Amino acid sequence: MSLTSPRRSGLTDQVIAQLRNQITSGEWPVGSRIPTEPELVEQLGVARNTVREAVRALAHNGLLDIRQGSGTYVLATSELAGVMHRRFAEASPRHVAEVRSALESTAAGLAAERRTERDLQQLDALLVRREEAWRSGDAAQFVAADMTFHMAVVAAAHNEVLGELYADLGDVLRNWLTEDVGPELRPEHHMDHATLVEAIRSGDGETAAAEAAGYPFACLSRPRTAGG
Repeated sequence: MSLTSPRRSGLTDQVIAQLRNQITSGEWPVGSRIPTEPELVEQLGVARNTVREAVRALAHNGLLDIRQGSGTYVLATSELAGVMHRRFAEASPRHVAEVRSALESTAAGLAAERRTERDLQQLDALLVRREEAWRSGDAAQFVAADMTFHMAVVAAAHNEVLGELYADLGDVLRNWLTEDVGPELRPEHHMDHATLVEAIRSGDGETAAAEAAGYPFACLSRPRTAGG
């Protein structure tokens, strides 16, 4: 998706809208560094001050993180996600685990009732990817695969409000999981999610909910150096 030169009326607002669209569309993923100020000036065809004001506005709203000497990075995909990130960045790990457990168990129970064949195909594929990421020994790759898998479980619940809430909390949950996993993956801390997928497939909401509810607390009960 390319950036275009905006009309002269309401320039800053238009630039903000274009930059926000790059973020929400995934063109600029969370954690990535956005183009430099001179690059944005050239792409958008506007003054440096206009770009600077737009970037600062998005940073104020929690979507961007301006790091002096390093660049500007995507922090969240929506204003609400940015608020969640700032508000709960230092939250108690137990409190985060309790919220994750509540959301994911509810989603798993609903997914067992509402999942489609396409949902099941997606879960099967992401379960395989999660296991491959674990075997690779790459902690960052595993965190990404695990988060994607759990987001797919939430999506299979087909509850728009639950899905949006989970997405907006995604950065908080990702940070929690990253800390839990630590720099290396340990075999004794591996948790197989196949039972969860099979429960969703068979329509067993009770088992699916129980499986999903327990994962965060299993992570919490061990030393915070590895995860699942």
